[in-house]
Amino acid sequence: MKRHGRKLWWLHSAYALGLGITVVTFAQKGFDHARWLAVTASAAWLLVVLFFRLFGSGRQQSHAHAAPKVKLRFFAMTYALKNLYQGMLFFLLPFYWKSTTFESSNAWFVVLLGACALLSTLDIVFDRVVFKFRALASVFHGVALFGCLALIVPALFPDTRTLTSLLTATAITVVAFWTIHVDLVMLRDKRWLALFAATLAGAIGIAYEGRTAIPPVPMYLAHGAVGPMLLPDGRLGMEVRELHPAVIDKLIAITDVVVPGGKGDRLTHVWRHDGNEVHRATESTLHVPAAGESKDKGTIRLRSALTDRQLPARLVGNWSIDVETQDGQLVGRVSFTVLD
Repeated sequence: MKRHGRKLWWLHSAYALGLGITVVTFAQKGFDHARWLAVTASAAWLLVVLFFRLFGSGRQQSHAHAAPKVKLRFFAMTYALKNLYQGMLFFLLPFYWKSTTFESSNAWFVVLLGACALLSTLDIVFDRVVFKFRALASVFHGVALFGCLALIVPALFPDTRTLTSLLTATAITVVAFWTIHVDLVMLRDKRWLALFAATLAGAIGIAYEGRTAIPPVPMYLAHGAVGPMLLPDGRLGMEVRELHPAVIDKLIAITDVVVPGGKGDRLTHVWRHDGNEVHRATESTLHVPAAGESKDKGTIRLRSALTDRQLPARLVGNWSIDVETQDGQLVGRVSFTVLD
């Protein structure tokens, strides 16, 4: 064990990564399983608090000169936490992957979740770096908890507005951060209570201002297309990625948006030409009548158009139609190019 112990830990990390991939596959079965994240997230929260409240810092636990019982206790706790985090983070990845528009500002968060998921499988790094320091462990826990809560809220309370889910996740994450670092007795002091209130308000304010940088999970764009003509049954006569100005007298966009957590947001189509907004269509004019909607459960079809009066004089350039929530979160994007 002394000679090959490190190799065994790396082998276990490879095994953990394989289990994580299995969890990703399981998550593909449906959004209904997201409710179980509430149990996992609660257990991880309690374990983290227990770990630091009862056993002190990880640096004390894993020190080379620590007693065998202390080391065993440390590795048992971190092993349990790693398994919880692996299940949580790998389950989240496919949902955030679908909701992310990778050429936009909300792509960073799924990358962060992926990095945390990978880190949770690296036993040596997790034990000797992450959980040796309370601050680093609480940041890791906060990222995982925030990601889970943004998905748990619409799973438990369907038809919740995405912004409401985001702010709720932020508030609970701040409370969790405080439970790791501060004793409840300290909150009897008005100064600590004021600091807690200021931290909570500040975090919610930052989340509100930065809402466009977070994917509107679990909502995502299943299909989107643009074309110059519409068939009698409501479908596009052709779907284009490139076209010439000479054939354009009207542009029509159709998008199918999947809303597994229910329809809590009003959606808009925002037409942009070379990054400049040309037209914004509200949902009152977007929603296609029931006969033309996708038959898939939890999917709505939205349609908007630019007529010859709304088209700019210069059509050549890069075009996009963004599907956004009423709060500006990007659900998905359809792009095409007009070439001279």
